[in-house]
Amino acid sequence: MKIFGVGMNYMEHNKELHGELYKTEEPVIFTKADSALTKDGKPFFIPAYTKRCDYETELVVRIGHLGRSIPERWAYRYIDAVTVGIDFTARDLQQKLTAAGHPWDICKGFDGSACIGQWIPVEEVGDLQDLHFHLDINGQTVQRGHTADMIFPVSKLVSYISQFFMLKTGDMIFTGTPVGVGPVQIEDHLTGYLGDRKLLEFNVK
Repeated sequence: MKIFGVGMNYMEHNKELHGELYKTEEPVIFTKADSALTKDGKPFFIPAYTKRCDYETELVVRIGHLGRSIPERWAYRYIDAVTVGIDFTARDLQQKLTAAGHPWDICKGFDGSACIGQWIPVEEVGDLQDLHFHLDINGQTVQRGHTADMIFPVSKLVSYISQFFMLKTGDMIFTGTPVGVGPVQIEDHLTGYLGDRKLLEFNVK
């Protein structure tokens, strides 16, 4: 099982991070270790080595069967389920790595950093590029997203990643986060929604 992340896939989030609107020519892809996966409502533990650990709420898609060099027009056939997830990021560490030109593995792929909710069969959600999702922390909405705002749609992401990696059943793609990221604190209670369906719920420790 492989976990892929997509960086800078919403324009306003790019502005949030970089101070300007910035569009990459190709998707920015990174990976997370399998030990990054947190599911079934288990808590997320803030790593001791970061002073700022940010939530990044995202649509997550799951691959349903084997595929390589998948044409974009057929990519939807390889997705069997979706959910809401959080790509936790050690933001202070990421800033240091970026400034040094180093990869993001240790600030993005650390243990527990890929939180996912309950999976929904893809046929139940309709158009993947017209889905609304949001995150509440302690009962207050802190981030909202609409997949129509993605720079690279889900089909492009699946096709692009499959050029470099054989996609296998159970692989998942975190498709990027919209504007509104921010830090979590110990004892925060997080709930993630796809439309009005609560799919994700856990505590921060």
